[in-house]
Amino acid sequence: MNLETLCARLEALESRAAIEALISAYANAFDRIDPDLLRTLWHADARLDLPGFGEGLGPAGIVAMAQTNWKKMPHMHHWMANPLIQIEGAVATATVAADCLFHDIEQGPVQVSGLYHDRFERREGQWRFTARRFELHFLTPLANWKPVAGSELFAGV
Repeated sequence: MNLETLCARLEALESRAAIEALISAYANAFDRIDPDLLRTLWHADARLDLPGFGEGLGPAGIVAMAQTNWKKMPHMHHWMANPLIQIEGAVATATVAADCLFHDIEQGPVQVSGLYHDRFERREGQWRFTARRFELHFLTPLANWKPVAGSELFAGV
């Protein structure tokens, strides 16, 4: 294997790792109610589209939309799975399966599942989201769901 091939393979692995980290950081930012982390994931012209939950443009708009949702859904637990990532130079796309359990202050416990459609770009050496759109598969209220052990955050749920 020549040096050029080895460098290309290393760049592909580093890009994939950076993109997977963005996907995980997104879930963590929402679950931890962390606007500072959420802000770092997007390029300035990015768009987040969560049909039924809102849309945000640019990091500030995305954080504002998230803050609106955090008021309505103060407890979230995201699971991201099965990322299919395609990288072509400094542009990448992905689909990511998602399952989220959250407590809606009006509906109570709800499970949401679907698929994220993502676009990323590497600019000035940094991978960030340029677009993320959620395709809802199921929104299921969990009537009579009560945790029997775990976080004190769910006391009284």
